[in-house]
Amino acid sequence: MLVTGIGQCSWDYLALIDAYPQVDTKKEVLSLKEQGGGPVATALVALSRLGVKCRFYGITGDDYEGEKIRQSLITEGIDTDGLIKRPQALSQLAFIAIEENTGKRTIFWRRPSGRELTPEELGEDFLKDSSFLLIDGLMKEVSLYAAKKAREMNVPVMLDAGRLREGMLQIAASSDYVVASEEFAKDLGWDGSVEKFKGMAKNISEGVVTVTLGERGSITFLNGEVIHIPAFKVDAVDTTGAGDVFHGGYIYGLLKGWDIPRTIRFASAMAALKCREIGGRAGIPVLDEVSEFLGKRT
Repeated sequence: MLVTGIGQCSWDYLALIDAYPQVDTKKEVLSLKEQGGGPVATALVALSRLGVKCRFYGITGDDYEGEKIRQSLITEGIDTDGLIKRPQALSQLAFIAIEENTGKRTIFWRRPSGRELTPEELGEDFLKDSSFLLIDGLMKEVSLYAAKKAREMNVPVMLDAGRLREGMLQIAASSDYVVASEEFAKDLGWDGSVEKFKGMAKNISEGVVTVTLGERGSITFLNGEVIHIPAFKVDAVDTTGAGDVFHGGYIYGLLKGWDIPRTIRFASAMAALKCREIGGRAGIPVLDEVSEFLGKRT
């Protein structure tokens, strides 16, 4: 099995604070950490820790953060031959403030300054031996190209839909699985009702549509039915990257041929376990940990 990912990679600076400050005040940081991040990159790290081979396509700058991003992926065993370094450019980075008692976080992020990845830079064989394609839609042209190419090759496509950006609905229509944030759904006018969700999901994609709802679990539209899977309760330290890890767990279940409820339950366990530690990657579990966690909750 090989999963190809195209999209964002980031270097994250994470500050733990006792409570979010008021405007125009000072706040002491309880701890400060840094590690790799970005939706697609972190999802691939989750898959790699589950034993799945992964290949990543994206861009960095030629700065400190760019080198840290690359090395963090190489350390996780991910093929980075498609990670292109733009000269005289800045990499994507994020500063993340995490509340100590709730695990909730606020993210401030900067886009990479280098030009976006192009379809030509993917090469003709970017999907060679791939069992799955994951995209996030931030780089619109290359995301749409890759999704259509995957369709031609019968490679399933998942779109990580974080926010409603230009071209995102077009990419979603070319995806087999759309796993979206609650923000994305609200951007489309979802009011939280089941009936409104059904109509929205039908308009997004002919495939499976899942919306993640944080501590309230997730809701999925499949074959005309709505499936709600609750979240697992854990003592959350930091929710950063939980959605990204959820995507990785979701793809793993699909690769294993599991049905959607089992797949989402597994993905939910992955996301919950991630929240044990600060940062999007530090707490990502290996397969034995997830199996043990689920075994105690059957």
